[in-house]
Amino acid sequence: MESMHPDMESIVLSQEDIQGIVERMGAQITEDYAGKNPLLIAVLRGAVVFMGDLMRHIDCPLGIDFMAVSSYGNGAKSSGVVRIVKDLDTKIEGRDVLIVEDILDSGLTLNYLMRNLSSRNPASLSVAAFLVKDIPGHTPAVDPRYVGAHVPDAFIVGYGLDYAERYRNLPYIGILKPEVYS
Repeated sequence: MESMHPDMESIVLSQEDIQGIVERMGAQITEDYAGKNPLLIAVLRGAVVFMGDLMRHIDCPLGIDFMAVSSYGNGAKSSGVVRIVKDLDTKIEGRDVLIVEDILDSGLTLNYLMRNLSSRNPASLSVAAFLVKDIPGHTPAVDPRYVGAHVPDAFIVGYGLDYAERYRNLPYIGILKPEVYS
């Protein structure tokens, strides 16, 4: 068992849980994209850790690229305004594209991103979300093709996810104590 950072309320997914999830998702993606050459797009910065692990468990040719979007500003909630901070370097027309996302909560930013990428005429466009936040009474604006795990409606950090650029390097997924971000 990992030792828990003092700012954590609890650990939701252990390092071993994460490894199992990534292996399962990689096997599903390998099967679904057999004979294809998908382009994995990580939404920076949170998804980079997940994509790095995921692509090592995908056994077919693939390419990678990165996008950075901003919708949160410095707050804990989405501002509703989406801005592309870093666009793709790869043309996606005719490509099978898989957006690799760290956590899906409202899905508004991802919905914007999918509409933007769809306009570039990919052969296919899907989402692999490592985590989906279970928000009572809310259905995300995007339905990911691949889901790693569902997590509670709490402030989740670790394994690439941050608060104020902290906690990304934790090897587990934890719930941040409210007093840390209040």
